[in-house]
Amino acid sequence: MRKAISVALLILLVGGTLVAMQVVEYKSGIIWPEPPVIDPGPQGGVPSDAIVLFDGKSLDPWENGEKWKIEEGVATSAGATITSKQKFGDCQLHVEFATPAEVKGSGQGRGNSGIYLMSRYEVQVLDSYDNTTYFDGQCGAIYKEQPPTVNACRKPGEWQTYDIVFNAPRFNEDGTLQSPGYVTVLHNGILIHNHFELLGATSYTEPAKYAAHAEREPIQIQFHGNPVRFRNIWIRENIKPLMGLSPDPRPNSVETKLPKNLDEVIPKNDK
Repeated sequence: MRKAISVALLILLVGGTLVAMQVVEYKSGIIWPEPPVIDPGPQGGVPSDAIVLFDGKSLDPWENGEKWKIEEGVATSAGATITSKQKFGDCQLHVEFATPAEVKGSGQGRGNSGIYLMSRYEVQVLDSYDNTTYFDGQCGAIYKEQPPTVNACRKPGEWQTYDIVFNAPRFNEDGTLQSPGYVTVLHNGILIHNHFELLGATSYTEPAKYAAHAEREPIQIQFHGNPVRFRNIWIRENIKPLMGLSPDPRPNSVETKLPKNLDEVIPKNDK
């Protein structure tokens, strides 16, 4: 009899332990739309939802594009800064560039160009491989605002990449700043700016400051007197979080109503 009781107790103990060890999955209850399917393209290629700004054949999407030299899928800067005909706000921008293989000049005079978001917020392009200059003006800097976290430059003449994620600033109706711009930059796959808060528009002669502008503005690629080469330029926009249908934000809440007359719940003898 005692043995039977011991076995029963053991079974209850093991069963209780197994119940306690069961894992209950958390479910938010949010009904999510399915993320759109895109083709990322081949390695180094263009995503299917991207807008191609330079395909190796034509700079028609750019003002002054006819002044640059196109040869063997590469555009070499010359004559003037180019400005995209299309305007953009929040975006992901991919640019490949190579500073001249033949090293000439030094400091800011060596392989100088720049990517201007909204025609006013510059990510510096420069040959900063074994080339000393002021740190907030070297390759990868948010020009005159913030140096890159590291110098990730390749040798002169070698191809390099920028992958830029940009959140455009917003302005109130009266022209005051509502929210600043932010930029994240990967240089050759290395993170050099992580959601950096822009201080304002780029300037060589004065501190960066904001001035109200439209929600969408062109992109510019600077000609600074050096024959910097570019290829494979594309941009993605409308990158926003998916919005799900949320259930009752407080599904376990219970509305509590107190009685109007406390005599209904508190006996007279307890008063």
